[in-house]
Amino acid sequence: MPDELKMEEVAEAMYKMVKDSMGQKKWKATDLTKAVVELFGDRCDKALAKLAIRELVESGKCVYTYFGGSFIEIPHKEGAEN
Repeated sequence: MPDELKMEEVAEAMYKMVKDSMGQKKWKATDLTKAVVELFGDRCDKALAKLAIRELVESGKCVYTYFGGSFIEIPHKEGAEN
């Protein structure tokens, strides 16, 4: 088996995908999981991707939003925070 992939590496790749496509695309958890499994190949599975999503949400780097479906996004800043 190829060298082990760490959950932090998967989480960072997911964060970069979400950040790079902010305002253009909203990521569903399943789509994000499929994207990293495709990116890392045999080194990543759905369970590892799920742990990475959990880490992103629990750390506050990403949030779940709901608008006709659940999406993973980077938290928006309110007008007063700018």
